[in-house]
Amino acid sequence: MAAELFISLNFTFNKIFIMYKLIAGKFKYFFVFLTIVTTSFYVNGQNKKDEPFTIENYYKVRWGYADEFINLWKTNHYPLLKKAQEKGDIISVTAEKPKLHSGEDTRWDFKVTLVFKNAVLAFDPNLTTPYKQQLYPDLDKLTKDEQHRFELLIAHWDVMVDTIELK
Repeated sequence: MAAELFISLNFTFNKIFIMYKLIAGKFKYFFVFLTIVTTSFYVNGQNKKDEPFTIENYYKVRWGYADEFINLWKTNHYPLLKKAQEKGDIISVTAEKPKLHSGEDTRWDFKVTLVFKNAVLAFDPNLTTPYKQQLYPDLDKLTKDEQHRFELLIAHWDVMVDTIELK
């Protein structure tokens, strides 16, 4: 009786595992889409009052290329952010680099903190698009320079942060 139950449960588990593999393989793009939609609902629900939304962007650059990366960022990306700031979509842009080095596992070479008017603007993929043609008549050169900037990267990550009241 116990052996029959074990065989039955094992067979059921195998069927469930096979079904999971089939579903996960066929619907992986659906799950990615579902994650994006869920995140957008979260973002829209969190900042209905036009509360500022802060994102810290960290960049880890190949050894010896940090200055070149920062200069490319200042030349090609910062002017677009300044335009969005002039419009009022971005409240502030600050950039920092470490004074001393750290261990390789915790190293970053450049950090940009962006404070957006709200979370919806922070995740607008076209926030700076209208300014590209205005600021860069040679879009092919801009594309090539930006591609080179990203070739210098080892890693890039964004951290969404909240301010904590210390009262």
